[in-house]
Amino acid sequence: MSETRPRRDIRRTLPARKRIALIAHDGKKPEMMAWAERWQDTLSRHALVGTGTTATRLARQLGLEIEPLMSGPLGGDQQIGARIAEQGLDLLIFFWDPFAPQPHDPDVKALLRLAALWNVPVACNPASADFLLSSPLLGRDVEIDIPDAGGWISARAD
Repeated sequence: MSETRPRRDIRRTLPARKRIALIAHDGKKPEMMAWAERWQDTLSRHALVGTGTTATRLARQLGLEIEPLMSGPLGGDQQIGARIAEQGLDLLIFFWDPFAPQPHDPDVKALLRLAALWNVPVACNPASADFLLSSPLLGRDVEIDIPDAGGWISARAD
């Protein structure tokens, strides 16, 4: 009988220069801008990617080099999720708005599920984001456990 979930028995290295996704719902964009301004110097030393308006504003207002993806409701959350599944992201900073229902709530839930599955550190507000960016691990290579996806697929195919 195959396992119902992949075992976390392989390792992945998060590089010293982290790949960081920055996302903010409309009601949280001012918080994201203020937070990113405080951390501008630190953020500039990492590879940044963001969704839609958030990426555009961060680049324009703070001069950060950030790869823009689609807006969340147009598929940007799913683009970020795909990068997580492909081990192409190391940290997720996602200021989501608990007071505003989003038309793409299923995509948001799927994104957070992938981050949990692939053991990606997530911050959902300025306080948790401060903790992530102030960690001494931020500028170092860090080993983490991730699911053995290949082993899981092989076991399920038998």
